[in-house]
Amino acid sequence: MKIENAVIMAAGKSTRFAPLSYEKPKGLWEVRGEILIERQIRQLQKAGIKDIAIVVGYKKEQFYYLKEKFGVVIIENDDYDKYNNTSTLMRVLDRISATYLCSSDNFFLENVFKGEVTEPYYAAVFQRGKTDEWCLSVNENGRIVDVTVGGTDAWCMMGHVCFLPDFSERFKKILVEEYEREQTRRELWESVYMRHVKELALYIRRYDKGEILEFDSLEDLRAFDVSYCDRSNCRIMERIAQTLACAEREITGIVPLGSGDAEKGFRFICNGKGYIYRYPGAENLTEVGEV
Repeated sequence: MKIENAVIMAAGKSTRFAPLSYEKPKGLWEVRGEILIERQIRQLQKAGIKDIAIVVGYKKEQFYYLKEKFGVVIIENDDYDKYNNTSTLMRVLDRISATYLCSSDNFFLENVFKGEVTEPYYAAVFQRGKTDEWCLSVNENGRIVDVTVGGTDAWCMMGHVCFLPDFSERFKKILVEEYEREQTRRELWESVYMRHVKELALYIRRYDKGEILEFDSLEDLRAFDVSYCDRSNCRIMERIAQTLACAEREITGIVPLGSGDAEKGFRFICNGKGYIYRYPGAENLTEVGEV
């Protein structure tokens, strides 16, 4: 079946990626010389997918240049700061049919998109050992029959999803019904799918490790793009390095204080000492002792 369009989710705050996400949405970071979301748009277009919608929320104004540069449609999600990505899908229900659903911060080493597909699927990468990712169980035909959060030596959800019309119609009906509940609004769309996995047919599409990348921390990003070791292009990192008279690569172990604006800030380690940075301002840097 021919894929009609794509939706790229780009509304979230990426709070786990403090402090870079304080200044720029994760999908707009440059990785190995390309802006993440621009690389994904180019790959979709190369596969013949011209109708591309980007759902924005956090720092939405930074995405609007993409409309002129690539001819994409920009859709605003004003609920990005209180609800999860179920609220993003509610903004694009009329677009979801034969559709690629993507996240703006994925990096695909090679182009994973095709103009035609034979079955709806969720991309997956094998994780050895224990993992906190969403793990898949499948039957002999590759249909996903169960999803668990966390597991060991498992194929895990990672990357894009391909919806086809039958799946889309069933899923949209369920989502609309469940969205009346506050709990659903605060969930990932995958949580809704997981509850209804027996009636919603998705298949696994397996990829080798390294073909699909998700950067969960600055250390992940530094390992893939070494330019981030010494220059993150983040003013906060630059100010901290100046204040502590250190190189950016010496700022490690970054852990956000919390997800709310009232708790904006992070812990980190530099040369054997622990610090807390409370956003904004380097004057809010507190040493918390040896580590």
